[in-house]
Amino acid sequence: MRKYSLFIFLFLSLHFSAQVLSEDQKLESLCRVWGFLKYYHPDVAKGNLNWDQQLFKKINELERINDKATLNHLYSNWIESLGKINECTECLREKDTTYFLKNFDLSWIDNSKIFTNVTSQKLRYIENNRNIGNHHYVGKGGRKIYFRNENSYGSGFSSKQVSLLELFRYWNYVEYFFPYKYQTDQNWNDVLTEMIPKFLHIDNDQDYQLALAELVTKTDDSHAFLFSPLISLYQYGNRKLPVEYSYAEGKLVITKINDNRFHEKIPFTIGDVIYDVNGKTIPQMINSLGKYIPASNSWGKVNKIKSKLLFSSNDSLSVKLERNGQNMEVIAKTYFIKDIIIKKAPASQTWKFLDEKKKIGYVNMGILAKDDVNEMYKAMRFTESIIFDLRNYPKLTIIPLSELLLPQSTTYYQFTFPETSYPGKFYSRKNNIGRKNPDYYKGNVIVLVDENTQSQAETTTMMFKQHPKSKIIGSNTSGANGDIIKFKIADLDTCFTGLGAYYPDGRETQRIGIIPDILIKPTVEGIKNGKDEVLERALLYIKNKN
Repeated sequence: MRKYSLFIFLFLSLHFSAQVLSEDQKLESLCRVWGFLKYYHPDVAKGNLNWDQQLFKKINELERINDKATLNHLYSNWIESLGKINECTECLREKDTTYFLKNFDLSWIDNSKIFTNVTSQKLRYIENNRNIGNHHYVGKGGRKIYFRNENSYGSGFSSKQVSLLELFRYWNYVEYFFPYKYQTDQNWNDVLTEMIPKFLHIDNDQDYQLALAELVTKTDDSHAFLFSPLISLYQYGNRKLPVEYSYAEGKLVITKINDNRFHEKIPFTIGDVIYDVNGKTIPQMINSLGKYIPASNSWGKVNKIKSKLLFSSNDSLSVKLERNGQNMEVIAKTYFIKDIIIKKAPASQTWKFLDEKKKIGYVNMGILAKDDVNEMYKAMRFTESIIFDLRNYPKLTIIPLSELLLPQSTTYYQFTFPETSYPGKFYSRKNNIGRKNPDYYKGNVIVLVDENTQSQAETTTMMFKQHPKSKIIGSNTSGANGDIIKFKIADLDTCFTGLGAYYPDGRETQRIGIIPDILIKPTVEGIKNGKDEVLERALLYIKNKN
């Protein structure tokens, strides 16, 4: 009998303890429910309630709740207070649309550890009778969406409630409208679990913005950023060495030395190879700064950070470098940007010939404008090869170039677009480029790419790949493709990729980049000697092919 009583006691104890919820569990559930109702509930989605104030109220009410039953009582009453939801006949209609569902996940609704059957059923009813049509918080312009009607509470820390609001707001933006949520290194659900305690312990402006930057970084998207002068000052400082450099093999090679308004001598020479700054190697610096720099991959992170590596808050930097085969340490003075004199570089040519016989053309895609395309092609149509340099950002020339270079219309990409009437789902559409053109360009189409080849540049590369004699040369592209959504979080400018972009067969380019046919990267020696090794490899390919 005693054993039986002990069993009952243990069972009841375990059952009771299972109903007790931590503060983080309560806030996680609130973030999900608040975001779901915001985008799904017809009255909320029409903007009929002050949804931010509803969240503030619920955050305060959660402080008096400790168990599952009371939490669900709160949610059930909240849902009931929002008004009656009519049945949505349109929601039941089968659509011909092929949905991309890798981001779609409402399984949390059925989590019995948090929600009762009654609450889950109410949430599922809202899903099945969701808002259709115009949305107060999400607009649609062309093929892109945008966020609207969001209140601003400033960029400084003001309260726990506002901090959580900004976390919940951003987390739900990604949850329902970021096409590559499924590709993040850290599961997006785990991001919420990790970030709630951090936001709860914020008590100053700097920690607030750093937490936001860390949150944005977890999208693993090179399109993403958080524009914060406060973070820039904290991370990098507002002084720098007055030199310009290129990055290769984990080192910095000085390519130019700028003057300063004090006419002070700079202790560097062109060709110096910097491998250590203030006791940290260049890779170590990149790793330490990377926590707050969103990027699709490691080379994207390097590309976004490298221009800031010789900044400092101090008036000098200790730099270890290699010069003429000798290692040395230099203590170099840093300058405010206003005190550095930068001579304007001579303008680059939009296009040119690389040989006397005019058989090889070169086009700088970062300069070529739509209005220049026909003139460029008129000059180069009889060349044996054209090298298109896409280690930059093109100027919307993809369509006119495709109509001149490609033999026929072809599917070169497919995109996924956010479905505003069923948030979290995306629909797919394949894109064709070019036209039937028997007079297309018959020579070699060589495309130079690297980590600077991002977004529109990657899409343009995919167009060039449809040419029957194309060759992509260089290193993996950025891996951030698709139009961006710009918005504000905590009154700070930010964005992330808004459309998913894929090969016609569904393979991804996001985070991977476009893999070149011939892989080559700049080397330290090449940069020291003033070589463009990627362009040289393209010329070698043309020579061997001919």
